[in-house]
Amino acid sequence: MKLALRPLSATVFVPRLRPVFVARHSYATHHSLGKDQPASKRKAVTPFNDDGYVPWHQLSVTEKASRATQQSFNFGLVIVGLVLTGGVGYFLFQDVFSPESKTAYFNRAVDRIKKDSHCVALLGDGKKIVAHGEETFNKWRRARPIAYRKLPHAYDAQGNQHMRMHFYVEGPLNNGTVNVHLIRHAGHNDFKYKYLTVDIKGHQRIYLENADGKSSNADAKKFKLFGVNWN
Repeated sequence: MKLALRPLSATVFVPRLRPVFVARHSYATHHSLGKDQPASKRKAVTPFNDDGYVPWHQLSVTEKASRATQQSFNFGLVIVGLVLTGGVGYFLFQDVFSPESKTAYFNRAVDRIKKDSHCVALLGDGKKIVAHGEETFNKWRRARPIAYRKLPHAYDAQGNQHMRMHFYVEGPLNNGTVNVHLIRHAGHNDFKYKYLTVDIKGHQRIYLENADGKSSNADAKKFKLFGVNWN
């Protein structure tokens, strides 16, 4: 007995892959467009919004000029700041920190007064003596300006430079007025006292320095004999 074998069909089932390829191609196209889209919407670089994020080679001629203008302006601000800082530093040194400043000579004069026995006897305890400049509405003594005059270009006939100061001292017993005259002789770097006086009402003037008085005393000690000056 023979079995009848039914021949198999030669039909082959092929999956449909084309839609998948199309979908992937479509996705890739949209994805690539999404990457290129922000670059096309970049804001134009101006001197006011440039943060340096955009590379130089991507800038147009106008944008390069804008960046150069901004950097030049910033560099100018830095230079101005350095000049101002240097000017302030120079002023502070000349007026406060320099050994030849008026503040330094003012402090030295006040120390002399606090240590002088005559001044202490009339003004009071040297530790309680305070000094200040001209009277103002400011209650802080340190803020009162010192009357000061220094002639940087007006020298005397001998080429000496003069500096004068005028301020006030207050003690537990009395108040006083101080006058200082300093001279820097030609060819010298330091100022020397011409006089340092303290005037207290009702009392004679106190001379802590008196170059004229020293000269007078030195001349008084000289005497002439047979046409020769003898000391």
